[in-house]
Amino acid sequence: MRYAVLGTGIVGRTVAARLLSLGHEVVIGTRDPAATLERTEYAAWQQAHPAAGLAPFAEAARLGEVLVNATGGQVSVAALTDADAAHLDGKILIDIANPLDFSRGFPPGLEPVDSDSLGELIQRTFPGLRVVKTLNTMNCQVMVDPARVPGDHTVFLSGEDAEAKKAVRELLYSFDWREHSVIDLGGIETARGTEMLLPIWLRLMGTLGHTDFNFHIQGANRAE
Repeated sequence: MRYAVLGTGIVGRTVAARLLSLGHEVVIGTRDPAATLERTEYAAWQQAHPAAGLAPFAEAARLGEVLVNATGGQVSVAALTDADAAHLDGKILIDIANPLDFSRGFPPGLEPVDSDSLGELIQRTFPGLRVVKTLNTMNCQVMVDPARVPGDHTVFLSGEDAEAKKAVRELLYSFDWREHSVIDLGGIETARGTEMLLPIWLRLMGTLGHTDFNFHIQGANRAE
C-alpha cells in the first residue's frame, strides 16, 4: 500500500517510520519540501529513512492510496485544501490530529469543541474523503507500539464509511493492536468525544511525568 502522511512533525514521522517498517510505500506531505529538509530533526529522520518520499501536499495526496492527517489540527483544513480535492475524492483519510488551540498558552484548549470536532470539520469540508478518526487519544509512540503500555488499553474509531473503518482496523492490527482493544464508536460525530479526551490526557502527562499511558475501557468486553 502507498500511504501519504501529511505532516512532518514527530507524529507524522513516527507513523511513517512504522508504515515503512511494515513494507508500505510512504510519501510525506509538506507545504515546502526545501524548508522541511533544512530542519535538523527532519533531515536526520530522512537520512535514517531514505525510502520515504517528500513532496508538496498536492503531490503527496495524488500519490497516496491512503492518507494520514498528522498535521496540526488548527491547520489541517488548510493543508488538505492545498492537497487539492481532486486528489482526495474516494480516498480514506486516517485523521490522527487534534484541534489544539494554543492561543491562550499551555495547556491548550480545543477549537472546534463540544458541538463540532476536527474530524467532522474535515468530513464536512471534503465530502469526497472517507474520514476515519483514530489514534488521537495517545502519544505517537503508543500509536504504533501499543506494547509500550502494559496490559489492555483502548483505541477508538469514528467514521461514516464501514469499509474505510474495516481497512483502518486492519492497519491497527498490523500495528499490534488487539482486536478486543479496538472500539468502534459510530459515526464521525463521535470524534467529539475522543478529541475532548485531550485536556485530561495533557493533565495526566503533567502528573505522571511521561507519555507511556493510555485509556482502558473496563467492561467493553462483556467477558471482563
